[in-house]
Amino acid sequence: MTMNLSPDTILSIFLGIGLAASVGFRVFLPLFALSLAAHFGAWELNENWQWIGSLTALVALGVATLVEIFAYFIPWLDNALDSIAVPLAAVAGTAVMVSTIANLDPVVTWSLAIIAGGGTATAIKGANAAGRLTSTTTTGGLANPLVATIETGTAVAVSTASILVPPIAAILVIIILVIIFRIYRKLRPKR
Repeated sequence: MTMNLSPDTILSIFLGIGLAASVGFRVFLPLFALSLAAHFGAWELNENWQWIGSLTALVALGVATLVEIFAYFIPWLDNALDSIAVPLAAVAGTAVMVSTIANLDPVVTWSLAIIAGGGTATAIKGANAAGRLTSTTTTGGLANPLVATIETGTAVAVSTASILVPPIAAILVIIILVIIFRIYRKLRPKR
């Protein structure tokens, strides 16, 4: 089995990883961004995933994005959403990766999608959920809207970078994962 790692294939992988990371901050926002990009012809999706660029998908994902963004500004509801969003992030991260990867064998595509897409989205969403829970317990939820604003802003920035300049998005993902890892190491109980 040979892999065709053309520039288009590499860019599609960077796009998928960037959007998957963005899913870790807001599940629907990166899907909406991808739908917008596909609808207006800024990005070509795999043949089986072109429905994401349809007007119906664009409207549905737009509404879901708005509902999700505003729901995260309601303390306590945001924590309840995280219990649903962590497993959903794994699915959405995998989906955005599969829909964007070009010119690879299906086995390689799905392996990358599950590991890099679903794994990245789940790691970031899990870290965010833990951070929000900490914010809720330490501030009684008063700081949660600030956390929600930072997460939404990061999702917008990473999604935009993913679509416009995929290599920059890949670099942002590495920086985000390093920051999360450092915070985790500081907060982890010492033995």
